[in-house]
Amino acid sequence: MSEALNDLQRHAAALDSADAFAKHRDLFALDDADTVYLDGNSLGALPRHVPDRIADVVTRQWGELRIRSWDESGWWTAPERIGDRIAPLVGAAAGQVVVGDSTSVNVFKAVVGAARLSPESRDEILVDASTFPTDGYIAESAARMTGRRVVPVAPGDLRAALGPRTAVALVNHVDYRTGRRHDLPGLTAAAHEAGALAVWDLCHSAGALPVGLDAHDVDFAVGCTYKYLNGGPGSPAYLYVAERHQAAFDSPLPGWNSHSDPFGMTPGYAPADGAARGRVGTPDILSMLALEAALDVWDGVGVEDVREKSLALTDFFLECVDTYVPAGRVTSVTPAAHEERGSQVSLRCEDGADAGAVMRELIARGVVGDFRRPDVLRFGFTPLYVGFCDAERAARVLGEVLAGS
Repeated sequence: MSEALNDLQRHAAALDSADAFAKHRDLFALDDADTVYLDGNSLGALPRHVPDRIADVVTRQWGELRIRSWDESGWWTAPERIGDRIAPLVGAAAGQVVVGDSTSVNVFKAVVGAARLSPESRDEILVDASTFPTDGYIAESAARMTGRRVVPVAPGDLRAALGPRTAVALVNHVDYRTGRRHDLPGLTAAAHEAGALAVWDLCHSAGALPVGLDAHDVDFAVGCTYKYLNGGPGSPAYLYVAERHQAAFDSPLPGWNSHSDPFGMTPGYAPADGAARGRVGTPDILSMLALEAALDVWDGVGVEDVREKSLALTDFFLECVDTYVPAGRVTSVTPAAHEERGSQVSLRCEDGADAGAVMRELIARGVVGDFRRPDVLRFGFTPLYVGFCDAERAARVLGEVLAGS
């Protein structure tokens, strides 16, 4: 083991020394050398410059300019402006992404809006059966509102389930529990061939791997910004409405902020043009501008390069797990094939190990991941600030914990 340990540690150090993103780690508040942070798939790390930027928002823009900041500080245009900054990270042209509200609210807008674009004879909404629970809850509500019914389908069975009754397919790009990456191009094309529309949840992919919304003719997409985009706890989500659908997009949540003449205060609703019709009420400016500041770390960064490092990191972590963890104690539920993998590794605890207790012990020893009941340990790899030495140490400590349990 000592020889293998030395080899892996030397290999990790060599990979880190050649890492093009090595200096990006300095952009984040990760000063605790005793901690390996592998939970960026739940909450991204704080970019160092964000506190000073938010201090200016609070003390000058709000404290001094007050109401004038809606114009003078650009508060009013923030949802579309920040949306245009996110757009390249998800492969979208400007004018199709608007920031605001939560992921859940945006899923509701997207699914209802997509259903309203479909003929009434298409009475089924297909939903990824393994989806994050909220997406399923929202889809059920959207189905009740639009006179449809929800059909849960495993993503691998989606093509066969699509048919003349399908209005919308709501699918996760990367499964939150297993880290499995689903076939966005192929499933979108299959939905269109069946005459249906595709809505994608990008929460566990945006900022970690290329998405290609425009290139693959996605209809609608939603995503959070507090994971790989590092926007902060509860930072606002975003909604993508393909340009070809914008004129007919009928949001179920029309608000004064999405009115074509918001300050006219007229009783009748007339939707704004473009992505702005995805707005609802007054934007949550403090968290929105924290997100805008956080996005600065992406300046000059190519998502394809991020993906290359992500795959290298997860490959190396799995190699280290195979070396350090006693045989039979964990099984990877994350696909080995690169085209099927997101940017996390999920390990199922075997042999009666208590996954919650294992993760608590890992955190106590400075390796921060999380777990999903009943038995899955999740390790998220955020390429902008996670290194190969981090991956090696995490696997080594995991081996020590399981060897002693």
